[in-house]
Amino acid sequence: ANQQTKITAKFRRAHPNEFDERRGVERCPVVSVQMPPTPDQHRFYSALLFELGAPHNAAAGLASLERLARDILKRMSPQMLIVDEVHHLLAGTYREQRASLNLLKYLANDLQISMVLVGTRDAVLALQTDPQMVSRYRPFEIPRWRESDSLRRLLAAFERVLPLRKPSDLSRREIVQYVLEASGGLTGAISTILNDAAELSIRNGDEFIGISHLERVAREHA
Repeated sequence: ANQQTKITAKFRRAHPNEFDERRGVERCPVVSVQMPPTPDQHRFYSALLFELGAPHNAAAGLASLERLARDILKRMSPQMLIVDEVHHLLAGTYREQRASLNLLKYLANDLQISMVLVGTRDAVLALQTDPQMVSRYRPFEIPRWRESDSLRRLLAAFERVLPLRKPSDLSRREIVQYVLEASGGLTGAISTILNDAAELSIRNGDEFIGISHLERVAREHA
């Protein structure tokens, strides 16, 4: 999920807000919001308004927050709404799940924009309770790395850019297998482990990444 959230954030940075001087409003091509830890409509709209930079009273009624969020979204004319952590739907009761799914369908239909739902595999389970959601959203899974020439090239590329004075030979099998196991094959986790290991190596004066560095940072992240 962390890798998916990072991808979402990177996509959001690539599509920044723009000020429309003619209309005097800020255009927001991509809006991104996280589903609350429990599928609560009130908290969802409050989080959405926060992401939109809209001052509001979080204690206001659901209808007021919904109306304000819709009005602002229509003025900002986004082309896409990204809802992250959709698997949080499963933390609620069946009634809460249905209400939140209806909320997402309502927003997509009302605003006539593309909606992208992001989450773990459990997110697919959450959507399968609604036939309309199943037909509307096609699952796309981020593949995990496996031991391969492509992964070895990735680790070799990391070695070229890490600020270490001595060679680490990150593409050797021992390193590849350990990084793969510690990261679960996720690109974001691989990057974090290697960067943390490089930082540890520099602090220790070693200036290269070995298994001992990787083991130590992996324990710290466990």
